[in-house]
Amino acid sequence: MATPGARQTADLPDHAPHVLVVDDDRRVRELLSRFLYEQGFRVTAAGNVPEARTKAQCFVFDALVLDVMMPGESGFDYAREVRQTSRVPILMLTARSNPNDRVMGLEIGADDYLPKPFEPRELILRLSNIIKRRNEAGGRAQSHDTVTFGPFAYRIDRGELRRADELIRITEREREILTLLAQAAGGNVEREALAGSGGLAAERSIDVQINRLRRKTEVDPANPLFLQTVRGVGYRLAVD
Repeated sequence: MATPGARQTADLPDHAPHVLVVDDDRRVRELLSRFLYEQGFRVTAAGNVPEARTKAQCFVFDALVLDVMMPGESGFDYAREVRQTSRVPILMLTARSNPNDRVMGLEIGADDYLPKPFEPRELILRLSNIIKRRNEAGGRAQSHDTVTFGPFAYRIDRGELRRADELIRITEREREILTLLAQAAGGNVEREALAGSGGLAAERSIDVQINRLRRKTEVDPANPLFLQTVRGVGYRLAVD
C-alpha cells in the first residue's frame, strides 16, 4: 500500500493547505490522510515525533494534526518544540477525556483540541478554522514573509511565486527549496539542508530542481542573477 501523503498532491491546486498528520496508529493516519485529501488538503503523514521532525525539515506546513499519546516523545513534546520557533496552527488529538490534557495542550500553544473518537467533519471544520484564524491574525504583519528578487515576489507563508500579478506555477519540491532559500534572506543554504532527509540521491537532484527554478526566474539560466551557486556550500537567493 502506498504511504499516506506520497500520493496526496498530484490533483490539488498549488494553494491547497499542506497538513502534517502525526499519529502512531497506521489505520488512523491512513484514514485521516485520505479524508483530508478528499477535502482539498495536501497531506504528509508521520508515525512518530522523530519522523515528523524529519518531514518538517523537508516541507513547509500550513497546520499540524498531532496525536497526544505516542511511544517515546509525545504530541505535547513535539508541540512544545515546534512552538519555540513557529506559529504554525496545531490541532491536538487524544483518546483521553481528561480535561487536564486539553489545558496542557493549550498552555503549550496548541490552537485547538479534539478528543477521539471524533466526527471527521468536525476535524475539518476545526482545522480550517485554526488555519483561517492564523492567516487573519497575521494580516499585514505577514508582509515580512514576502521576499523580492528582481521582478519576482515570493510569499513564504503561502508558497506563492509571482511576477507582478502573474502567478508562476512551481512544483511542491521547488516550493520547498525556494522557501528555504527565501527564509535565509540572501544567506547561503547548504546542499544537505536543501536535500532534507533524502540522502545522496536527493542531494544530487537539487541541481535539477534549481535548474528548473532558474528556467522560471532567470533571463539567462546559464548565468543566473538570483539563484546563485555557492561553490563548495550550496546555493543562495539574491534577494532585494
